[in-house]
Amino acid sequence: MSRTISFREAFRYWLKLGFISFGGPTGQIAMMHKDLVEKKKWIAEDHFLQALNFCMLLPGPEAQQLATYIGWLLHGIKGGIVAGVLFVLPSVFILWGLSWMYVSLGHVPAVAAFFYGLKPAVAAIVAEAVIRIGKKSLKNEILISLAVFSFIGIYFLHVPFPAIILAAGLIGYSGGKFLPAKFIVTGNNKPSNPSEYVITDSHVSQGAQAGWRNSLKVVSICLPLWFLPVILLGLWRGWDDIFIDIGILFSKAAMVTFGGAYAVLAYISQEAVSHYGWLQPEQMIDGLGLAETTPGPLIMVTQFVGYLAAYINAKGIHPAVAGAIGGLLTTWVTFTPCFMWIFVGAPYIERVRKNVKLNAALSAITAAVVGVVLNLSVIFTYHVLMPEGKGFDWYALSVSMTAFVGMIYFRWGMIPVIIGSAAAGFVWKMIL
Repeated sequence: MSRTISFREAFRYWLKLGFISFGGPTGQIAMMHKDLVEKKKWIAEDHFLQALNFCMLLPGPEAQQLATYIGWLLHGIKGGIVAGVLFVLPSVFILWGLSWMYVSLGHVPAVAAFFYGLKPAVAAIVAEAVIRIGKKSLKNEILISLAVFSFIGIYFLHVPFPAIILAAGLIGYSGGKFLPAKFIVTGNNKPSNPSEYVITDSHVSQGAQAGWRNSLKVVSICLPLWFLPVILLGLWRGWDDIFIDIGILFSKAAMVTFGGAYAVLAYISQEAVSHYGWLQPEQMIDGLGLAETTPGPLIMVTQFVGYLAAYINAKGIHPAVAGAIGGLLTTWVTFTPCFMWIFVGAPYIERVRKNVKLNAALSAITAAVVGVVLNLSVIFTYHVLMPEGKGFDWYALSVSMTAFVGMIYFRWGMIPVIIGSAAAGFVWKMIL
């Protein structure tokens, strides 16, 4: 097709998307689908789904990686960088400010009342996510069993999240060979008429030259950029400093957290709360509530974790400065590898998507993630309803149930639920 999209036009769209992409990964992907497939006709339905399924195979936030991938299809490396960075950038500064307010003003009664109101909504949102993801991914008894064993493994046996994902992927890969009907449950829609769309097969083939030279070039640039801040902080502060721990933890998360934002959160909760003891479970819930109210990927909650970890634990530096460094370092090591995954893997996308065993592995990993998110839901709900040293919270139960029923049966949006719950908490604590 002769129609092309100028870099300036694409830049304006990605900038706009960065400010309006509320609703978590599901809402963000739906927004891009409506804009880019249905309205603007930049990319065909089947190609959009191929890109999405490829991004779901990768660790990290699939919505941000999908934007990076489509930007790359349109304008090469520079298009992918612009799309991926602008998808994240507004939420970086918004969450930075909210994190500072949280630690600086969190003990002010009015602010504490708003955060108190957020917690039940977050518990309801995560519970709703379990059901939503489960309906889409648990298509048969084998996948349901994978989700159950995943929950048992992480909740009762404390099996590390990466081990669960690796085991699920291996099971699915083998299942694609021996029981394909039970594992290959994902598929693409029939291809759309390519003549309607900006990105055609010929358009894509010009920029998607797969080869080891291109892959080596991307890796040789991205790897040093990925670890440069950690190395500089190690030279400045020493190699046993909390900033090094932050850099290593979130770099590991960027490599092993398959399954989207809630899966990332489960892993970070396990490490930051249980292993390192940087935060309390209630603070993790607060962070998720803040991330839910900002545009951009939900995985931005990791910036909140990094900010609080450094603010509270860094020594010999002003807490606000330490928090800023910790939060920005977290964001850097979380998202820099996302660009590497896309720029290395995207040229091979057609080949990857035709691999039956990889499709089966994806189905199994997605099923395991349901069990992981259920674990997260149980932990969050317990700490919301049974705050430490305060007994059972009947108010939190009523708000959580109201929000949950509203989202399931009346299709309440995430943002109205968050705002309404925070306002109700303020009224309950400050007025009634």
